[in-house]
Amino acid sequence: MDNETLIPKVGMVTDIREETPDVKTFRVVGLDGKKLFEHMPGQCAMLSVPGVSEAMISITSSPTNKDFMEFSVKRCGCLSTWLHSMEVGQQICVRGPYGNPFPVDTEFKGKDLLFIAGGIGLAPLRSVINYVRAKRENYGNIQIIYGSRSKDDLVAYKEIENEWLKDSGITVNLTIDNPQEGWDGHVGFVPNYVKELNPDTKKTVVMCGPPIMIKFTLAGLKELGFTETQVYTTMELRMKCGIGKCGRCNIGDKYVCKDGPVFRFDQLSELPNEY
Repeated sequence: MDNETLIPKVGMVTDIREETPDVKTFRVVGLDGKKLFEHMPGQCAMLSVPGVSEAMISITSSPTNKDFMEFSVKRCGCLSTWLHSMEVGQQICVRGPYGNPFPVDTEFKGKDLLFIAGGIGLAPLRSVINYVRAKRENYGNIQIIYGSRSKDDLVAYKEIENEWLKDSGITVNLTIDNPQEGWDGHVGFVPNYVKELNPDTKKTVVMCGPPIMIKFTLAGLKELGFTETQVYTTMELRMKCGIGKCGRCNIGDKYVCKDGPVFRFDQLSELPNEY
């Protein structure tokens, strides 16, 4: 990590999209109108507002986008509440990138990929999904299984509907927890839906969502014949300082910010059950 990564850059918010009642996506560029810095799928950045707070947030835009960066933020604390009150044209501080990315150019290359997400868990995976979409020749078939509490809580629903569902070689399976007026798609929880869909066990799995979803989905994948060496996840929610100094993301002999946040599940199995 070089000193450039530690120095906050001033960014300007050029667009704000309301994804769900409590999630907004912020498009940010530098004061020169250019992208703040380069990153890879799965890496994070520290967003801060001087005098308010700071937080580690996933970079949800793909590295193949050279014009701007995007961050999808769920309103759940001091900084996120302040960000949700922002307007286009206001400024924030951004530094990064932090953490190790998903192995998109190594382990994932040439593989069929299965993305499984729940709720806001789609946000960190959006960067990976759009990266492989932009480089389709490097990957096999792509399947996306995504669920949330309701249709209104599906993050990036317009992008899914207008882009992902129309791509050849990509299958998108959506589900919501309970029946809802105006929804004619699948109803049920993600772990059960995954087992119902019975995906090919040769696929490499990329998963992110609430801990309870991940626990039961992983168990279901094992029942279907998947191994932990095929399944990757990100633990960026545990990251604090991002540089291994505060110790708050420590699990056993690992620091999520320095050794992750991307892990294979067989790597997590070697750690104490603290996450």
